[in-house]
Amino acid sequence: MLVCIPTNGNAGLDDTVSEHFGSARYFTLYDSETGKVEILENHNVHHAHGTCHPLNQLGRYCLGGIVCSGMGRRAIEALSTEGIKVYQADTEEVSGLVEKLKTGSLNEIDPAKACRGHGQHQTDTAGPRLGSQQSRGRGQGQGRGTGRLSGQSRGRRGNGNSNNEL
Repeated sequence: MLVCIPTNGNAGLDDTVSEHFGSARYFTLYDSETGKVEILENHNVHHAHGTCHPLNQLGRYCLGGIVCSGMGRRAIEALSTEGIKVYQADTEEVSGLVEKLKTGSLNEIDPAKACRGHGQHQTDTAGPRLGSQQSRGRGQGQGRGTGRLSGQSRGRRGNGNSNNEL
């Protein structure tokens, strides 16, 4: 699974998680199947609150999950419709999150307990765990169509709306 982790720098696994997904300086992409790490500079780091669109940049990747400190309810719901799970970063170190990803011990962020603005993070991580039957995303080739986040071979149906705020 390819996951995106918003980071403060470009040090890959040795970096720390940014507090805000859309305002992160970098996105660290980690492929759990290959161990490959790719770092992207966020081209939309400076934006007015509520107007960030990181998926405009990340949409060409077939993300299975995002691991972050917090995210708003609308953004979580928009990602969910694309088949992308949002997991709570419960440690500041990217390497620690990758280890938890490998063991399936990351918790999904419950949209009902999502961020309501900058500085307000979810503290209750009672959502499903990564790897549980309830939280498994669609596998390759099992989707229902194509969409703007579908990549080339994975079938996630998008809603065609590129204005989903994250």
